[in-house]
Amino acid sequence: MEPLFESSVREVSRLVGLQEKELALLEVTDRAANELVVSEFERYIERKFNDKVPEVLRKYHLLGVPISERYGGRGARQLLQALFMERLGQLGLGVITFADVHQCLGSLTIQDWGSEEQKNRYLTKAASGDAVFAYALTEPEAGSDPVSIKTTYIKDGSGFKISGEKYLISNGSIATNLIVFAYPEGTPKELSAFIVDSKEDGFSVDMKLEEKMGLFTSDTALLSFDGVHIPREDLLGQEGKGLHVAYSALLNGRLGVAAGCLGVMEDCLNQVKERATTRVQHGKLIGKHQLVQRHIATIASNLESSRWLVYRAAMKKTEAEKSPSDPGLRLEADRQTAIAKYVSSRLAFDSADRAVQVFGGFGYSTVSPVAKHLVDTRVARIYEGTDEIMELKIASSILGKGFEAYG
Repeated sequence: MEPLFESSVREVSRLVGLQEKELALLEVTDRAANELVVSEFERYIERKFNDKVPEVLRKYHLLGVPISERYGGRGARQLLQALFMERLGQLGLGVITFADVHQCLGSLTIQDWGSEEQKNRYLTKAASGDAVFAYALTEPEAGSDPVSIKTTYIKDGSGFKISGEKYLISNGSIATNLIVFAYPEGTPKELSAFIVDSKEDGFSVDMKLEEKMGLFTSDTALLSFDGVHIPREDLLGQEGKGLHVAYSALLNGRLGVAAGCLGVMEDCLNQVKERATTRVQHGKLIGKHQLVQRHIATIASNLESSRWLVYRAAMKKTEAEKSPSDPGLRLEADRQTAIAKYVSSRLAFDSADRAVQVFGGFGYSTVSPVAKHLVDTRVARIYEGTDEIMELKIASSILGKGFEAYG
């Protein structure tokens, strides 16, 4: 049986075709992932951000995979981006979180909404690794409800000044730039998006959030903005249209998380296969016990059930991007992405739970190869759209206008 990811790439190439340069990019991704295995394990045990991830991805020119070649990126289509994230997902969601936030929530948002000057100024640096992006939407009292955002801005002579707090921000303490969302002071409507330089006066990392139950190798922070100056040219999109920017970015991010969860399930399957064919209990290999086989069969089924939902969502998103004036295509891409994220994140969590069960007592140890997947995949059902929000998006897209559960 050939390696799971290679099998996946071969099947995708057979069905939709991958160009030689696309296959070459996936080979490079595989080399980068292999180079990160040891450091990711070591940092996980130490419960520290893996600073080797941006370093290695920069070395292999993998920090701008979906960014246009015009701005120094790889110009990958959505399906190729999903395969890239899938391979990194075998390392765990810590790696995926860094890559997804920097590329999908950060860089792609500027590519989609930025001015030409912003694209030239920021995307080239993001693709080369000279800039690292974070996405600052969530606050202590505002998660799935952007209307509850308390961060505000005022206009000054040369731009804007922003004040407030952002919470649970991935890449928050390592970012050179952040996409930040705020309302006009005194007006809790017409949200706007800004590109903020972390070196500006008034910006501070109040706390690195290390009390997480998992995702130890991902950087997470509580951020403070105290009258941080933003030049007028760093308004992202139109003033008052920040919700459109936010939802568009989350669509990109959800697809990245969904693809990463495929990699997690692949690693779970690899690990339980190894365990089942080497571990002896009750006088025989545990893989010969029928109830262990049931777990393995379910993990394999979870993976295949999710894989084609993710690939389909990626292709639907590309189709929508080619016809931006067609709202139907956009709605369908949004729905398919919500389905892919909802299913893959839940099944990744189930697969990790089953992998721990196959490993037995050792599986409950942080030094086992599967324990990290159990605690890490739990957050995949929360960040960038909770299970419940995904359910509402899926249902309302089917029922039609007037059935939205929230405004």
